[in-house]
Amino acid sequence: MTDTHSHLYLEEFDSDREDAMARASAAGVQRLILPNVDLQTIPQMLEMHKRHPERTSMAMGLHPTSVDANFHEALAATYDYFSKHHFVAVGEVGIDLYWDTTFREQQTEAFDTQLHWAETLGIPVIIHCRNGLDEILSVFSNYSGTLPQCVFHSFGGTNADVERIRHYGDFYFGINGIVTFKNSKLSETLPMIGIDRIVLETDCPYLAPVPHRGKRNESAYIPLIAAKIAAALSLTTDEVATTTDRNATTLFKLNQD
Repeated sequence: MTDTHSHLYLEEFDSDREDAMARASAAGVQRLILPNVDLQTIPQMLEMHKRHPERTSMAMGLHPTSVDANFHEALAATYDYFSKHHFVAVGEVGIDLYWDTTFREQQTEAFDTQLHWAETLGIPVIIHCRNGLDEILSVFSNYSGTLPQCVFHSFGGTNADVERIRHYGDFYFGINGIVTFKNSKLSETLPMIGIDRIVLETDCPYLAPVPHRGKRNESAYIPLIAAKIAAALSLTTDEVATTTDRNATTLFKLNQD
């Protein structure tokens, strides 16, 4: 299986990162996508990939909560890494207005810019969308080029959200521990998405699935998410594992990595 969204390089794993990798392997999680979150933690991400080049792939982008008044400088510094390292996606990027709407316009411009990066580079986009779907789709609507393939990371939306998104492309949806939460309605949306457009993710160390909710998440918990998806779609866990692994390989061109 593939964890398409793991921040295993962050400091939360400094004391047991190698053990966490071993636990993931034992759980059948052989491949991890490591998306960037800010400029400060890029060295840690690069180091983890260097230690595990066969099991990890990286994504690079300016996270929306890192966008501020000086975002052009941060964008330039972020883009510079594409000439130095191999990345399978631009990400995670997007719109996040959950805590603060101060930099709405700047986030929108940064997102549009990074979509163009992905189009030029021929790689997909890992989209972070929190209280920002209207803005995301507005950028899509006004986009001047050909939209790259995208995955909506940590998706927790409704059937209506899926319909709105699909107006712009046959995109993928990253499903994580949210699907296991008691009050989540995501299981009702999974049939609308369909297994052929689902990829598994943890977003570790965040959003640990039940029964680990509230604790540190890790890539080894992917099977818990796969099992919940299987139940919602009347599939076996093995079928979910096989299909989502194929989806991840196609989306991120992992056989070419």
